Amino acid sequence: MTLTDLNTGFRDDKQQRRVQRVIHDRLADDRDPQECRFLMRFWWQLVMSYQEVSMDELSRNVGGPKLDVIEALIAAVRSPHAEVDAWIATRSTSSQ
Repeated sequence: MTLTDLNTGFRDDKQQRRVQRVIHDRLADDRDPQECRFLMRFWWQLVMSYQEVSMDELSRNVGGPKLDVIEALIAAVRSPHAEVDAWIATRSTSSQ
């Protein structure tokens, strides 16, 4: 699955930045440098139109619960904008 279309799935820059903030603050834990590196590459993927990271790389380098959160985000970004808002609300209050 290509991830190069994600940058076009947001209502506006504000929504995109909110998603990036959740990834940075809630998911990218620098105690696991390898996982953090790939989560931050995904963070960049949300604003870039080129391939920064692949789904295969994420699957190999990001732990199960966090990978589930990323997959839910990808589905939300490819859905109506309200789905992204719901993802943000859920992740802003949960531990992952």
